[in-house]
Amino acid sequence: MILLDTDHLTVFKYPEHERYAALASRLGASSDQDIGTTVISLEEQFRGWMALISRVRNVERQTGAYPELVNLFDFFARLTLLPFDGRAAAEFGRLRSAGVRIGSMDLKIASIALVHDAVLLTSNRKDFEKVPGLRFENWLS
Repeated sequence: MILLDTDHLTVFKYPEHERYAALASRLGASSDQDIGTTVISLEEQFRGWMALISRVRNVERQTGAYPELVNLFDFFARLTLLPFDGRAAAEFGRLRSAGVRIGSMDLKIASIALVHDAVLLTSNRKDFEKVPGLRFENWLS
């Protein structure tokens, strides 16, 4: 399985993005066509749009953000969405106990990838290289 971290997910969500064509082509050519993401990436994206909506006090100005929120749910509905479940939580705890010190959201994503034996597509090498056994690649460089 291939999991898209939030950075790769953002590129894949917007066909007009300058890196979209290369990423989509590489994903399409991959021998592994089980492509998804984590509920953590959904949470990050959802929080971003909700923060934008809550910052804008003028209701008429909020109307531009709500279609993006609808598009977000439509986009995620087309992907396999892996949960942060008991197995992932146990892996998270194991990694924390082993001294892995990266942000909680990234460690949750790594935990999900590990329990599903997935390759994580991310450009965040600095943090994810600290996670023993995690397979990750950057397809945006």
